[in-house]
Amino acid sequence: MEKVTTITVNIIVVALVCLVLIWANTYYRQRVQFQKGEAALKSADYIAAIAGYESAIHMYTPGSSMVDESAQKLWAIGAAFERGGDLQRALIAYRSLRSSFYAARGLYTPGQQWIARCDRKIAELLNAQAMGGQHRP
Repeated sequence: MEKVTTITVNIIVVALVCLVLIWANTYYRQRVQFQKGEAALKSADYIAAIAGYESAIHMYTPGSSMVDESAQKLWAIGAAFERGGDLQRALIAYRSLRSSFYAARGLYTPGQQWIARCDRKIAELLNAQAMGGQHRP
């Protein structure tokens, strides 16, 4: 019986260590992608910024503030393109935000409020495009 207990404890410890290592690796990669997005945004390379923030959300780690910050930055980029009349790039930003959360889903889908918000905005922009680009943000 003592041997079974030792084996069980060892398995649990190994499993926990593996989970911590996976979480730490994902968090590190998320931070790298977020920093790439920040650097691209500072240099006004908006498409690269979208890619960086999108990738940061793909590296979803529960409790990470970078997920929400990335979502907010993607939304702001989309809104800026929209205000500037560039509906195609606005759609890229909003679709990237939405698809990032879909890509991060596992046992549940994080960011459901962002997905719903993006769905409404994408439908609005597609409707505006169909009407000839007459859109007011």
